[in-house]
Amino acid sequence: MTIYQYSITYPDHLTPMSVDKLMRKLLIPRKWRHFLRSEKKILINGKYLPLNFLVKPADKIEIQLDHVESDQQTYHPSGKLPKIVYEDNDILVINKPAGQKTHPNLNEEDTALNDCATYLGYSPFIVHRLDMLTNGLLLVAKNPAVVPILNRQLTDKTLHREYLAWISNSPQIKNSGTIDFPIGHNPHDQRKRMIRSDGQKAVTHYEVIKRNKDRILVKLTLETGRTHQIRVHLAALGAPIIGDPLYNPAYQDGEQLQLTAYQLTFRKPFSFENKTVKLEKK
Repeated sequence: MTIYQYSITYPDHLTPMSVDKLMRKLLIPRKWRHFLRSEKKILINGKYLPLNFLVKPADKIEIQLDHVESDQQTYHPSGKLPKIVYEDNDILVINKPAGQKTHPNLNEEDTALNDCATYLGYSPFIVHRLDMLTNGLLLVAKNPAVVPILNRQLTDKTLHREYLAWISNSPQIKNSGTIDFPIGHNPHDQRKRMIRSDGQKAVTHYEVIKRNKDRILVKLTLETGRTHQIRVHLAALGAPIIGDPLYNPAYQDGEQLQLTAYQLTFRKPFSFENKTVKLEKK
Protein backbone atom coordinates (compact mmCIF):
# COMPACT_ATOMS: atom_id res chain seq x y z
CA MET A 1 0.00 0.00 0.00
CA THR A 2 1.40 3.39 -1.03
CA ILE A 3 1.15 6.19 1.52
CA TYR A 4 1.06 9.81 0.35
CA GLN A 5 2.09 12.38 2.92
CA TYR A 6 1.74 16.17 2.74
CA SER A 7 2.76 18.90 5.15
CA ILE A 8 1.29 22.39 4.86
CA THR A 9 1.70 25.60 6.83
CA TYR A 10 -1.56 27.51 7.01
CA PRO A 11 -0.85 30.83 5.26
CA ASP A 12 -0.97 34.21 6.95
CA HIS A 13 -3.28 35.79 4.38
CA LEU A 14 -6.19 33.42 5.12
CA THR A 15 -8.66 33.86 7.94
CA PRO A 16 -9.07 30.92 10.33
CA MET A 17 -11.28 28.10 9.05
CA SER A 18 -12.50 24.79 10.44
CA VAL A 19 -10.71 21.52 9.81
CA ASP A 20 -13.70 20.40 7.73
CA LYS A 21 -13.68 23.57 5.61
CA LEU A 22 -9.91 23.25 5.23
CA MET A 23 -10.21 19.79 3.66
CA ARG A 24 -12.87 21.08 1.29
CA LYS A 25 -10.76 24.13 0.44
CA LEU A 26 -7.92 21.78 -0.48
CA LEU A 27 -10.35 19.97 -2.83
CA ILE A 28 -9.82 16.64 -1.05
CA PRO A 29 -12.47 14.20 -2.34
CA ARG A 30 -15.34 13.30 -0.04
CA LYS A 31 -14.26 9.67 0.26
CA TRP A 32 -10.76 10.67 1.31
CA ARG A 33 -12.11 13.21 3.81
CA HIS A 34 -14.02 10.35 5.43
CA PHE A 35 -10.85 8.27 5.82
CA LEU A 36 -8.88 11.24 7.13
CA ARG A 37 -11.53 11.77 9.81
CA SER A 38 -12.23 8.16 10.75
CA GLU A 39 -8.56 7.15 10.83
CA LYS A 40 -7.36 10.46 12.30
CA LYS A 41 -4.85 10.97 9.52
CA ILE A 42 -5.16 14.76 9.39
CA LEU A 43 -3.21 16.43 12.18
CA ILE A 44 -3.02 20.08 13.24
CA ASN A 45 0.22 20.88 15.05
CA GLY A 46 0.71 17.15 15.58
CA LYS A 47 -2.75 16.45 17.00
CA TYR A 48 -6.04 15.19 15.64
CA LEU A 49 -8.70 17.81 16.36
CA PRO A 50 -12.51 17.98 15.94
CA LEU A 51 -13.85 19.01 12.52
CA ASN A 52 -15.12 22.35 13.86
CA PHE A 53 -11.72 23.27 15.31
CA LEU A 54 -10.35 26.44 13.73
CA VAL A 55 -7.07 26.24 11.85
CA LYS A 56 -5.10 29.49 12.14
CA PRO A 57 -2.17 31.12 10.33
CA ALA A 58 1.17 29.37 10.96
CA ASP A 59 -0.54 26.14 12.08
CA LYS A 60 1.15 23.00 10.74
CA ILE A 61 -1.14 20.62 8.85
CA GLU A 62 -0.14 17.02 8.17
CA ILE A 63 -2.13 14.78 5.83
CA GLN A 64 -1.55 11.07 5.29
CA LEU A 65 -3.45 9.26 2.54
CA ASP A 66 -3.37 5.48 2.27
CA HIS A 67 -6.65 4.76 0.48
CA VAL A 68 -5.72 6.18 -2.92
CA GLU A 69 -6.85 3.99 -5.79
CA SER A 70 -6.43 4.41 -9.52
CA ASP A 71 -7.40 2.49 -12.65
CA GLN A 72 -4.91 4.45 -14.73
CA GLN A 73 -3.61 2.47 -17.69
CA THR A 74 0.03 1.53 -18.16
CA TYR A 75 2.14 3.65 -20.49
CA HIS A 76 5.20 1.90 -21.87
CA PRO A 77 8.39 3.98 -22.08
CA SER A 78 9.06 5.46 -25.52
CA GLY A 79 12.79 5.71 -24.98
CA LYS A 80 12.59 9.49 -25.55
CA LEU A 81 12.61 12.21 -22.91
CA PRO A 82 9.97 14.94 -22.79
CA LYS A 83 10.84 18.63 -22.76
CA ILE A 84 10.19 19.53 -19.13
CA VAL A 85 9.13 23.10 -18.41
CA TYR A 86 8.20 22.66 -14.73
CA GLU A 87 8.44 19.87 -12.17
CA ASP A 88 7.72 19.36 -8.48
CA ASN A 89 7.02 16.30 -6.33
CA ASP A 90 3.53 15.85 -7.78
CA ILE A 91 3.45 17.42 -11.24
CA LEU A 92 5.23 17.54 -14.56
CA VAL A 93 4.50 20.22 -17.12
CA ILE A 94 6.01 19.39 -20.49
CA ASN A 95 6.19 21.13 -23.85
CA LYS A 96 4.44 18.71 -26.19
CA PRO A 97 5.53 19.06 -29.81
CA ALA A 98 3.05 19.46 -32.64
CA GLY A 99 2.27 16.16 -34.33
CA GLN A 100 2.51 14.06 -31.17
CA LYS A 101 -0.51 12.49 -29.48
CA THR A 102 -1.09 13.11 -25.79
CA HIS A 103 -1.75 9.48 -24.93
CA PRO A 104 -1.61 6.16 -26.80
CA ASN A 105 -4.28 4.02 -28.36
CA LEU A 106 -3.79 0.25 -28.30
CA ASN A 107 -0.07 -0.52 -28.64
CA GLU A 108 1.25 2.95 -29.50
CA GLU A 109 4.40 3.91 -27.63
CA ASP A 110 5.39 7.28 -29.08
CA THR A 111 3.01 9.68 -27.33
CA ALA A 112 3.71 12.41 -24.78
CA LEU A 113 2.75 10.15 -21.89
CA ASN A 114 5.08 7.44 -23.17
CA ASP A 115 7.87 10.03 -23.08
CA CYS A 116 6.90 10.92 -19.51
CA ALA A 117 7.03 7.23 -18.59
CA THR A 118 10.60 7.14 -19.90
CA TYR A 119 11.56 10.08 -17.68
CA LEU A 120 9.73 8.94 -14.54
CA GLY A 121 10.47 5.23 -14.78
CA TYR A 122 6.77 4.48 -14.23
CA SER A 123 3.42 5.36 -15.79
CA PRO A 124 2.25 8.94 -15.31
CA PHE A 125 -1.35 9.98 -14.72
CA ILE A 126 -3.30 11.92 -17.32
CA VAL A 127 -5.07 15.15 -16.33
CA HIS A 128 -5.97 16.84 -19.62
CA ARG A 129 -5.19 16.52 -23.32
CA LEU A 130 -3.90 18.54 -26.23
CA ASP A 131 -4.89 17.89 -29.84
CA MET A 132 -2.17 16.05 -31.72
CA LEU A 133 -1.47 19.07 -33.96
CA THR A 134 -1.34 21.52 -31.03
CA ASN A 135 2.00 22.18 -29.37
CA GLY A 136 2.64 23.53 -25.91
CA LEU A 137 2.11 22.97 -22.23
CA LEU A 138 0.69 19.68 -21.01
CA LEU A 139 0.21 19.04 -17.30
CA VAL A 140 0.83 15.46 -16.13
CA ALA A 141 0.35 14.06 -12.62
CA LYS A 142 3.18 12.05 -11.10
CA ASN A 143 0.94 10.21 -8.62
CA PRO A 144 -2.75 9.35 -8.28
CA ALA A 145 -3.23 11.35 -5.07
CA VAL A 146 -3.28 14.64 -6.96
CA VAL A 147 -5.40 13.57 -9.95
CA PRO A 148 -8.89 14.21 -8.47
CA ILE A 149 -7.72 17.56 -7.10
CA LEU A 150 -6.45 18.69 -10.50
CA ASN A 151 -9.58 17.30 -12.18
CA ARG A 152 -11.68 19.35 -9.78
CA GLN A 153 -9.75 22.45 -10.77
CA LEU A 154 -10.54 21.69 -14.40
CA THR A 155 -14.22 21.31 -13.55
CA ASP A 156 -14.27 24.47 -11.43
CA LYS A 157 -12.32 26.36 -14.11
CA THR A 158 -9.62 27.31 -11.62
CA LEU A 159 -7.05 25.53 -13.78
CA HIS A 160 -6.63 28.10 -16.52
CA ARG A 161 -5.25 27.24 -19.95
CA GLU A 162 -4.28 30.00 -22.35
CA TYR A 163 -3.38 29.62 -26.00
CA LEU A 164 -1.77 31.69 -28.72
CA ALA A 165 -2.83 31.33 -32.35
CA TRP A 166 -1.92 32.99 -35.62
CA ILE A 167 -5.13 33.29 -37.60
CA SER A 168 -6.24 34.58 -40.98
CA ASN A 169 -7.30 38.22 -41.06
CA SER A 170 -11.06 38.65 -40.73
CA PRO A 171 -13.31 41.68 -40.15
CA GLN A 172 -15.23 39.62 -37.59
CA ILE A 173 -12.21 39.57 -35.27
CA LYS A 174 -12.50 42.57 -32.94
CA ASN A 175 -9.86 43.61 -30.41
CA SER A 176 -11.45 41.17 -27.98
CA GLY A 177 -14.54 39.04 -27.84
CA THR A 178 -16.30 35.84 -26.87
CA ILE A 179 -17.27 33.04 -29.24
CA ASP A 180 -20.27 31.11 -27.95
CA PHE A 181 -21.29 28.54 -30.56
CA PRO A 182 -22.28 24.96 -29.66
CA ILE A 183 -20.07 22.27 -31.20
CA GLY A 184 -20.97 18.78 -32.37
CA HIS A 185 -19.76 16.05 -34.70
CA ASN A 186 -19.57 16.64 -38.42
CA PRO A 187 -21.69 13.85 -39.95
CA HIS A 188 -19.74 14.00 -43.22
CA ASP A 189 -16.23 13.64 -41.73
CA GLN A 190 -15.60 11.72 -38.51
CA ARG A 191 -12.34 13.62 -37.96
CA LYS A 192 -14.07 16.98 -37.75
CA ARG A 193 -16.39 18.95 -35.52
CA MET A 194 -18.77 21.71 -36.57
CA ILE A 195 -21.06 24.41 -35.24
CA ARG A 196 -24.52 22.93 -34.77
CA SER A 197 -27.54 23.94 -32.72
CA ASP A 198 -27.80 20.53 -31.05
CA GLY A 199 -24.10 20.48 -30.15
CA GLN A 200 -22.44 20.86 -26.74
CA LYS A 201 -22.05 24.29 -25.22
CA ALA A 202 -18.64 25.77 -26.09
CA VAL A 203 -17.28 29.17 -25.06
CA THR A 204 -13.97 30.70 -26.13
CA HIS A 205 -12.64 34.15 -25.17
CA TYR A 206 -10.06 35.89 -27.33
CA GLU A 207 -7.89 39.01 -27.27
CA VAL A 208 -5.88 40.38 -30.17
CA ILE A 209 -2.16 40.64 -29.41
CA LYS A 210 -0.83 41.72 -32.80
CA ARG A 211 -2.21 42.54 -36.25
CA ASN A 212 -0.18 42.06 -39.39
CA LYS A 213 -1.31 42.70 -42.96
CA ASP A 214 -2.60 39.21 -43.57
CA ARG A 215 -2.71 37.56 -40.16
CA ILE A 216 -3.55 38.20 -36.52
CA LEU A 217 -2.03 36.86 -33.30
CA VAL A 218 -4.70 36.16 -30.68
CA LYS A 219 -4.63 34.96 -27.08
CA LEU A 220 -7.42 32.54 -26.24
CA THR A 221 -8.88 31.19 -23.01
CA LEU A 222 -11.42 28.40 -22.75
CA GLU A 223 -14.50 28.11 -20.58
CA THR A 224 -15.18 24.65 -21.99
CA GLY A 225 -12.94 21.98 -23.44
CA ARG A 226 -14.60 20.55 -26.53
CA THR A 227 -12.61 18.67 -29.14
CA HIS A 228 -11.14 21.12 -31.69
CA GLN A 229 -12.98 23.96 -29.91
CA ILE A 230 -10.57 26.78 -30.72
CA ARG A 231 -10.09 25.60 -34.28
CA VAL A 232 -13.84 25.31 -34.98
CA HIS A 233 -14.72 28.60 -33.28
CA LEU A 234 -12.12 30.65 -35.14
CA ALA A 235 -13.02 29.07 -38.46
CA ALA A 236 -16.67 29.96 -37.79
CA LEU A 237 -15.63 33.64 -37.64
CA GLY A 238 -13.88 33.38 -40.97
CA ALA A 239 -10.49 33.45 -39.25
CA PRO A 240 -9.21 29.86 -39.31
CA ILE A 241 -5.88 29.07 -37.69
CA ILE A 242 -2.99 29.19 -40.14
CA GLY A 243 -1.76 25.70 -40.91
CA ASP A 244 -5.02 23.98 -39.95
CA PRO A 245 -5.52 21.05 -42.35
CA LEU A 246 -9.12 20.42 -41.27
CA TYR A 247 -10.67 23.86 -40.94
CA ASN A 248 -8.59 26.25 -43.07
CA PRO A 249 -9.45 26.08 -46.80
CA ALA A 250 -6.13 27.80 -47.61
CA TYR A 251 -4.06 25.10 -45.88
CA GLN A 252 -0.95 24.07 -47.79
CA ASP A 253 0.79 20.72 -47.40
CA GLY A 254 3.58 20.82 -44.86
CA GLU A 255 2.26 23.77 -42.86
CA GLN A 256 2.25 23.45 -39.06
CA LEU A 257 -0.84 24.37 -37.08
CA GLN A 258 -0.11 27.77 -35.51
CA LEU A 259 -1.72 26.98 -32.16
CA THR A 260 0.29 26.87 -28.93
CA ALA A 261 -0.84 26.12 -25.38
CA TYR A 262 1.49 28.73 -23.89
CA GLN A 263 0.33 29.26 -20.29
CA LEU A 264 -1.07 27.16 -17.45
CA THR A 265 -2.21 28.48 -14.08
CA PHE A 266 -3.25 26.08 -11.32
CA ARG A 267 -3.16 25.62 -7.57
CA LYS A 268 -0.54 23.17 -6.47
CA PRO A 269 -2.29 20.18 -4.84
CA PHE A 270 -2.35 20.06 -1.04
CA SER A 271 -1.26 23.68 -0.84
CA PHE A 272 -2.60 27.22 -1.14
CA GLU A 273 0.03 28.23 -3.69
CA ASN A 274 -0.95 29.21 -7.21
CA LYS A 275 1.52 28.37 -9.93
CA THR A 276 1.78 29.83 -13.44
CA VAL A 277 3.87 28.07 -16.05
CA LYS A 278 4.51 29.90 -19.29
CA LEU A 279 6.22 29.44 -22.64
CA GLU A 280 7.80 32.33 -24.48
CA LYS A 281 5.43 33.94 -26.98
CA LYS A 282 6.02 33.11 -30.61
